Amino acid sequence: MLRIAFRTRPTGIIEGVGETIDDVRSIELDNAFYVEDGTWIESLTIGSESQFDIEAVVERLSGVRLFHHRVVPTGPTAAGIERVTIIANESYPFILGLVLRQEAIPNRITYRDKEFRVVATVRDWEQFRSMADDIDHKLGKFELQQVTEIKNVGEPLDSGRLSETVVTKLTTEQIEILETAYNTGYFEVPRRADGTEVADRLGISQSNFSERLRTAENHLLELLFGTNAYHSEFTE
Repeated sequence: MLRIAFRTRPTGIIEGVGETIDDVRSIELDNAFYVEDGTWIESLTIGSESQFDIEAVVERLSGVRLFHHRVVPTGPTAAGIERVTIIANESYPFILGLVLRQEAIPNRITYRDKEFRVVATVRDWEQFRSMADDIDHKLGKFELQQVTEIKNVGEPLDSGRLSETVVTKLTTEQIEILETAYNTGYFEVPRRADGTEVADRLGISQSNFSERLRTAENHLLELLFGTNAYHSEFTE
């Protein structure tokens, strides 16, 4: 089996939500169930740089109704994260539908930086080429990021529960350290900001920042790889 990571053009209600929230960070498709006539029940985790009114967002979109939503605590920052369940009429082609029609397993579908980032599992290279050609033809873009041979299919979607677990298990100080470092580009390759710049933004010394960051990273990795370990999309 093959685990495929690729990027493609966004479409549908998820794109609409992303364009309606001014400073959206990401939208994760956690789960979805097909109803009929192009209607889906979708569970989303929406993250933004600031708080947002999901009811007002949905009111501005056609073909979508809000079923339920709740705020996920994020610590001391102004960021907003909500778990949202919507009933949406997704016009063809819908990225999840395209993946499923190829009998591939969708492991993760995320809207970020005005594009879809998708991780899916396929049986073999023939199925991969069929899926890639179909998505490229229907959406006009298929940018392959990574291919990994695997033995474990992995979980279909529902990875949004991980972010909720993490933010409720870390301390507010650890969330602030990690979030500030992430938002300033400390974890990017190449880095947009070094430790001194992040420390200045936090109002602490560089050595203090390094110590707190290591503690936060250790706690985060403990959550990922401890007794209830969660394996990433490229783990066999």
